[in-house]
Amino acid sequence: MTEGIIDVSDKPDLPRQAKASGLLHLRDETVAAIQSGPLKKGDVLEASTIAAIQAVKDTPRIVPHCHPIPIEGCWVEWDWEDSVLRCTVTVKAKYRTGVEMEALTGVSVGLLCAWDMVKSMEKDDAGQYPHARISDIVVLEKLKG
Repeated sequence: MTEGIIDVSDKPDLPRQAKASGLLHLRDETVAAIQSGPLKKGDVLEASTIAAIQAVKDTPRIVPHCHPIPIEGCWVEWDWEDSVLRCTVTVKAKYRTGVEMEALTGVSVGLLCAWDMVKSMEKDDAGQYPHARISDIVVLEKLKG
């Protein structure tokens, strides 16, 4: 038997929700620039929110074994913890399988977008990123039924 997408056709549609979170560690100067207004590439949190939502919707195209799920709600939150930017994504659907991969994908892409928008500020003289890093991407909550 060839492996592929798991057959969920016999499972009932149930309310599903998942919340995931992750961190982007930045230099203090980068944080101040983000908080003081749009950068050359635009508003970091606004663009990263759009990226996170788009990633949630595109999860089956990014992660091959994920089912296309009719997303009913998606919320993206940004919080500062000193020089660390926290992205939290909550996804809601009524379907036969969970939405934790969608939440994780949203967090990952949201943080990647934020890093991309500030990478010129994070590079050192050698073109490296000694301070910037993404960490602690986790599922905080998964609800079913």
